[in-house]
Amino acid sequence: MKLFGYKLPMMSSLLIWAVLWEIVGQLDMTILLPPLSAILAKMIEIVPTTSFLSAFGVTARAFLVGTGFAVAIGIPVGVLMGKSVLIDRLLLPWVNMFLSAPLTALVPVLMVLFGIGEQTVIITTALFAIWIIVLDTRAGVKQISSSLVEMAHSFGASSFQAFFKIYIWAALPEILAGVRIGFIRAVKGVIIGQLLVSVVGFGRLFELYSANFLMEHFWALLLVLFFAAFTLAEGLGYLERKVDYYAASRAP
Repeated sequence: MKLFGYKLPMMSSLLIWAVLWEIVGQLDMTILLPPLSAILAKMIEIVPTTSFLSAFGVTARAFLVGTGFAVAIGIPVGVLMGKSVLIDRLLLPWVNMFLSAPLTALVPVLMVLFGIGEQTVIITTALFAIWIIVLDTRAGVKQISSSLVEMAHSFGASSFQAFFKIYIWAALPEILAGVRIGFIRAVKGVIIGQLLVSVVGFGRLFELYSANFLMEHFWALLLVLFFAAFTLAEGLGYLERKVDYYAASRAP
């Protein structure tokens, strides 16, 4: 049995954790964990405020620009790596290194290179997202049947046409998988950037709430961020499932 597309056992699990959270919060065991009901009430209170909407706009702008750069650069680079053995050997070690590296440690370096401002936050966001997009795009292109590409060229398709009509469409399931995971990583990137670089947007609110021990505000903001990231991931996951049938076109 399903409700809103989710199995009831999953919703039951979330409900159990919510009840446990509420019980622990009502016991007043620690100031760091208020009751969930108080957090939800505080969420309803702060979301319509000017400070929240302003912070949301700053964070959303940095996120969208950063992920836009990650997609615009990551997909073509991934296609080139999937097509060319030489480019793949040159770039793959670096892509794997940056994917596994603690990118937070690079933020001070970015601050020195690009200054303290939104530009550095955007670059940090893009760096968190781009590497998995490159790798998943590369994996999708490598699975494309060579006969499909040869057929396109035999009908006179240019490299530009092959890029958009063969590689992008045939590798679309993997590309969307990379974009989905990249966007999730970018949420972490934009918050880390705003906390460490310029303390603006949601980063400023997190800093304000934690410094003043406004834990209901802090958890309310964190739940809003979690919900936004979850909604984004589920939306891209739904789109990813819808285009899975393109994978069949790669069969030899």
